[in-house]
Amino acid sequence: MENPSRNPAQDPAQHPARGLPAPPALGAAALPPGTYEGRVVLVTGGGSGLGKAIAAEFARLGADLVIASRRARQLKAAREELAAVPGAGRVTAAVCDIRDPERVAEVFDAAQAAVGLPDVLVNNAAANFPSPAEDLTPGAWRAVVDITLTGTWFVTREFGRRHLAAGTPGSIVNIGASYAWTGGPGFAHSAAAKAGVKNLVETLAVEWGPYGIQINGLVPGLFPHPDLPEAITAGLAGGAADGREGGPGSGTGGGLDARQPALRVGAPRELGWAATFLASPYARFVTGHTLVVDGANWQRRTVVNPELTPLRTQLGRGSFTP
Repeated sequence: MENPSRNPAQDPAQHPARGLPAPPALGAAALPPGTYEGRVVLVTGGGSGLGKAIAAEFARLGADLVIASRRARQLKAAREELAAVPGAGRVTAAVCDIRDPERVAEVFDAAQAAVGLPDVLVNNAAANFPSPAEDLTPGAWRAVVDITLTGTWFVTREFGRRHLAAGTPGSIVNIGASYAWTGGPGFAHSAAAKAGVKNLVETLAVEWGPYGIQINGLVPGLFPHPDLPEAITAGLAGGAADGREGGPGSGTGGGLDARQPALRVGAPRELGWAATFLASPYARFVTGHTLVVDGANWQRRTVVNPELTPLRTQLGRGSFTP
């Protein structure tokens, strides 16, 4: 006899999991047109990948951009691409190794002369590669920590000091990582550095808030893009065939999509929309906060943990030899 309390519309077999809907198309904006007209936005690591995608969304809202990166050729191409974004203001580019505080100061000097003191800073530049912790040499550790944490601090410090001296408000967005909370096996150097970046958000929000400077963190989930380092893409290769953005029904074929609670990966513009909100006049009372944009992937748990595979095995490394 049929259970009268059972609603056929609630039968999972009739309504398979389809994941989160697709985002609006590229070219849409999260805020009113012109939100950033007359505002200057500096994006480190803005010559490629997610940094460039974030810069594009600020440009779409009328911002004048300053993009910084270590690679001149990459910067030139990105500058041309960003200048062609509908609604974009002026776009300037600066070659900069953020580990060099003197060069960081020179970039700010050049930006002020060309377009004005940046109103918004997006600290996106970082370094990373997978490695068992015991295999990290002192140089490898410094290479990641000096860019990801110390370099971020040098740029943040320069931005803050200039606004404090001028008595002007400003907004900072630090790009973080979820393993700042959870730990990151295989990425001890990066996880430690990103934990420091997150702590800067919480510390400086209190120190600089009285002077009109807000600072927030933004943590991306899985956003496949052509500029991902080979060492990272190699770890995703097993599921890359299905790693595309999509909507209902697009993520059930396995691969990268099927590994996410959202049943799809993110589109880089989605991270850009979040950044434009956090730095906007509409988020003035939001500071000291870190927003995670990953479709809940970092919160995923299984009822029973799968059998553990040691990290060295996952990375295809043999037994440790000093």
